[in-house]
Amino acid sequence: MTTASQEIDAIIRAAEAWKGKKLAELRGGIRQADAGIVETVKWKKPSKPEGVAVWEHNGILCHADILKNAVRITFHKGVQLKDPDKLFNTRLDSRAVRAIDFGPEDPVDKAGLQDLVLAAIKLNAAKPSR
Repeated sequence: MTTASQEIDAIIRAAEAWKGKKLAELRGGIRQADAGIVETVKWKKPSKPEGVAVWEHNGILCHADILKNAVRITFHKGVQLKDPDKLFNTRLDSRAVRAIDFGPEDPVDKAGLQDLVLAAIKLNAAKPSR
């Protein structure tokens, strides 16, 4: 039985070279933001049997997609997050999510990414209990 972290390792290995490297860099920044972050893999389907890398802490924080020309990190409650570093560059018209697309030469603002992750954790913690 494989763990979610091992499945994400496999997603990274299977990706085109620069995309795998970029995803690994993003993953490291996300995981370093808070020790309570849990990696999961969701949304496995015939067209994407490996699934999608997801990071959670009291609910989904963000997930990663490997696109044709980019690696995308999507924040599920992104519209509710402040983005002082102006990292969000796609899905800006969505009513819920916001995302960041990274091309092969795009640098990762690790501190800015971690600020978004921490803000998402805080937002998840504030959700009303059932």
